[in-house]
Amino acid sequence: MNISETPNDRLVYVRPVAVADLPQDVQDQAEGLETLYALHSADGEQLALVRNRNMAFQLALQNDLAPVNVH
Repeated sequence: MNISETPNDRLVYVRPVAVADLPQDVQDQAEGLETLYALHSADGEQLALVRNRNMAFQLALQNDLAPVNVH
């Protein structure tokens, strides 16, 4: 199945997020990172926040989701 055949409820969008734009408690846990990666559902709900893009894609795939890059 390719992305064009994937139902919208299986798509997740992966986008970089500046740590400086996150709440202070999340910044405190970022351990010096400048960017984290958020996974969002098709309706915009944030599902996860992880350390790097590869981890975001692996998390999506492990949960039978189809990750798509968003810039």
